[in-house]
Amino acid sequence: MLADYAVRVEQSGGRRHPEPPHPYRNDFQRDRDRVVHARAFRRLEAKTQVFTRRYSDHFRNRLTHTIEVAQISRTIAAQLGLNTDLVEALALVHDLGHPPFGHSGEKALDAAMREHGFSFDHNLHALRIVEDFEIRYASFRGLNLTFEVREGIIKHSRDYGADQHPELAEYLLDQRPPLEAQLIDLTDEIAYNTADLDDGYEARLLQVEQIADSVDLFTRHYSEARNRYPNAAEKLVFNEALKSIFDGLVGDLITNTAQRVEAAGVHSLEGVRRHKERLAAFSPPVEEERHRLKDFLHENLYYSPALAAEKEDAERITGELFAHWMEEPDDLPRNYREKAAQEPLPRVICDYIAGMTDPFIYQQYEKYCGG
Repeated sequence: MLADYAVRVEQSGGRRHPEPPHPYRNDFQRDRDRVVHARAFRRLEAKTQVFTRRYSDHFRNRLTHTIEVAQISRTIAAQLGLNTDLVEALALVHDLGHPPFGHSGEKALDAAMREHGFSFDHNLHALRIVEDFEIRYASFRGLNLTFEVREGIIKHSRDYGADQHPELAEYLLDQRPPLEAQLIDLTDEIAYNTADLDDGYEARLLQVEQIADSVDLFTRHYSEARNRYPNAAEKLVFNEALKSIFDGLVGDLITNTAQRVEAAGVHSLEGVRRHKERLAAFSPPVEEERHRLKDFLHENLYYSPALAAEKEDAERITGELFAHWMEEPDDLPRNYREKAAQEPLPRVICDYIAGMTDPFIYQQYEKYCGG
């Protein structure tokens, strides 16, 4: 049973190119499947989350992170009476626009684009992928996803103003996205905050004592796990603490979002859209703890000296390759040279680099920049 404020597939805004209904899959299920079968989705397997494969192949990559976000999102959506098919499609597509090398690659691409009066935004790039870059069907370009999935791609994590992005006007920029889309940014944070603690610990870049000294949320759950399993190995106690943190964040998001919806008197999708703020949220105490955990990870993991060299390499490789193709556009593949006749060269180069996997961008760098 869907809640009265959930998105109903039969009331979808539809596809850009009308298609006949499928005999046994609804439109959001078809969107999910189209994303899973997309080339851009497969390439996520070889794109950095935090650790590159040169560091270790044991840790999360962009694809495994995406699968974790989908699992969390389905669970929460079901408890809130939301449309789990739409939520799953949005979770699976939410990182499709990320370039190689994680946030380092995104930072370098944006910096290179700004030198030419443009910018790079992975949400907007994901929309370009599903609207144009994926070529799978004879009847249309792109994946021809429903309005709700396309809207969620750009609005799940931030609001875009119509004055700055007139090209996005069709996506109701003056309204909030549905709760199905609002959830994704929060489940994304649950996934990577807990996973990055796990991977950082496994990489021996984070120590239990170090985390406990700075993150009260971890201290509390780790102490409870140690008391419950006094004879267990430290790693297993650590796992139990992470599981407890994970469950606590998920439970709080479910409970607090339901309470916010009730307090707002929202009883329809239109009510969600017209509300003054997003309704999906953690409770204030948990939100504060989440911020502390995030700050800790930024200070001690994402910007740790152990990862600094790889981040610098990522930014240098991305920037130098971009500069090379700006100077030597004839070195681009033929289809990108053809695109450059209709679109600005910086945008074409950005599109090419953003679609690369980590191994492929290394190959291109060695080929054109001499390693």
